[in-house]
Amino acid sequence: MAGRLSLSEEDLSCPVCCDIFREPVVLPCSHSFCKACLQQYWTKKISSRDCPLCRSESSTDEPVVSLTLKNLCDSYVKDSCVRGTAEGEETGELCSQHGEILKLFCLEDGQPICVVCHTSRKHKHHECCPVGEAVLEFKAEMRTALTTLRGKWETFGKARQDCEKTAAHIKMQARQTEERIKDDFEKLHHFLRVEEQVRVTALKEEEEEKSQMMKAKIDALERNMTSLSDTIRAIEEEIQVDDISLLHKYKTTMKRAQPTFQDPDQSSGVLINVASYLGSLRYKVWEMMLEMVQYTPVTLDPNTAAPWLILSEDLTTVADSEEKQQLPDNPERFNLDTAVLGAVGFSSGSHSWDVEVGDNTAWVLGVAKESVQRKEKVPSVLKNGYLSVYYYHKMYFAGTSPLTRLNLKKTPQIIRVILDCDRGKVTFSDPSDRTQIYTFKHTFTEMVFPYFWVGSKECPLRILPLEASVIQQHSG
Repeated sequence: MAGRLSLSEEDLSCPVCCDIFREPVVLPCSHSFCKACLQQYWTKKISSRDCPLCRSESSTDEPVVSLTLKNLCDSYVKDSCVRGTAEGEETGELCSQHGEILKLFCLEDGQPICVVCHTSRKHKHHECCPVGEAVLEFKAEMRTALTTLRGKWETFGKARQDCEKTAAHIKMQARQTEERIKDDFEKLHHFLRVEEQVRVTALKEEEEEKSQMMKAKIDALERNMTSLSDTIRAIEEEIQVDDISLLHKYKTTMKRAQPTFQDPDQSSGVLINVASYLGSLRYKVWEMMLEMVQYTPVTLDPNTAAPWLILSEDLTTVADSEEKQQLPDNPERFNLDTAVLGAVGFSSGSHSWDVEVGDNTAWVLGVAKESVQRKEKVPSVLKNGYLSVYYYHKMYFAGTSPLTRLNLKKTPQIIRVILDCDRGKVTFSDPSDRTQIYTFKHTFTEMVFPYFWVGSKECPLRILPLEASVIQQHSG
C-alpha cells in the first residue's frame, strides 16, 4: 500500500491569511486562496480582479472550488488533532501543580488540566474533553467569528464605497448648483445693466437737449450784447461832440438808443429732471423685474427623486425616462416608485399649486406624509400616508382604500391641489372651470409634502408659476 503523502502546514496555508485553507478556490493561474480572502482582496480592488500573488487577471467572476485541496486540509486538521493527543505525553505542557501532561480541558472552568486535576476536589464531577477536541472546537468558533468579522468588514467596505460615491455626487451637485446660481444672477445682472444703460442714456439725451437750449440762448444774448456794445460806443462818441452837428444827429442817435429786442427772462423747466431718474429708482426697477421673474409655489426636491426621473434645471418639471441615473441611495430618495416630493413640507396653513398634466397618460398628484415608505412599494397608499388622485388607463381614481373611481365630464389639462392643514382637507379641482374633482378629509399629525408620480415618458408634469404683483400701501 502506498504511504500517506506528507504535507507541511505551509503547503496548506493561504498566502493571504497565512492560515490553513478554508473553502479553498483555485484561479486560472493555478494559485489557490481562501474564498473569503480572495473576495475581500477583490473588494478592495473594486475595478480589477487579479491574482494576489502573480497579479494576472482572472477572466472568471466566480473562482472554482478546489475539492482536492479542501479534503487535504480537512485531513491535515484531523491528523494534527490526533497527533497532538497521541504525542501529548512527549510534547504537551505540564501541570504546574502535579507535573503531569495537560491532556484534558475543563469545560466548566475553561482551563486545561491533567488527569490528577480531574480526580481532585476542584475539578471532580466537571465535564471535560481531550485537549485536541477543545482546540478543534475553539478553532471552529474562532473561524466562525472571523467569518462574521470579515463579513462586517466587507459591509463597512461597501458602505465606504457608497460614501465615496455620495461625496463625489455632492461635489457634482455643488458645481451644477453654483453654475445655475451664476447663470440666474448673470441674467439679473444683464437686466440691471440694460436698465442702467437705458436710464443713463436718457439722462445724457436730456443733458444734451437742455445744454443745446442753453447754448442757443447764450448765443442770442451774446449777439444782443455785441449790438448794445456797438450802440453804446457810438453814443459815447457822439456825446464828445460840442458843436451843432450833435443837434443834427440827436434824433438818429436817440432812435438808435432804443433797442428792438426784449429783456432776457428766466425760462422754466431748463434743469435736469433729477427726480424722474432717482425717485424710487430701486422700487421701479424691482417692479419691472417682475416681468422677467417667475414664482412657483412648489419646488421639486432632487434628493427625493427616483433615479428614473429627469427634473428641469429650475426644479419645476418632472419627466420619466428609460435610463436609470447613478444617484446615491440616500434615505430620502424614492427607489422603486417613480416619485418625487416638493422641497418644502407643510404642517399648518393653507397652500395651493397648479400642475399641468397635459396629455400625460399616467400620473399621481397629491401630498405625502414625511414618514412614507420610500424604498418599497405600498399596497394601500391611503393607509401609508398618501392623499392623492390617480390617472391611469384613461381612468381617474381617488387614493382611498380601496380606490374610488372618479367620473369626470372632461379631461383636465391642469390639476389644482389645495392643502388646508388647519381644516384637515386636501381638495383637487380643475381650475379652468373650477370643477371639484375630489376632497380628502384627514387630520394631519405630521408634516406633509407635495407628491408627484409620473409613469409616462411622452409628457412631463409641470408646476405652473403664479402671477406676481406689487401692492402699494400708504403708511399711517
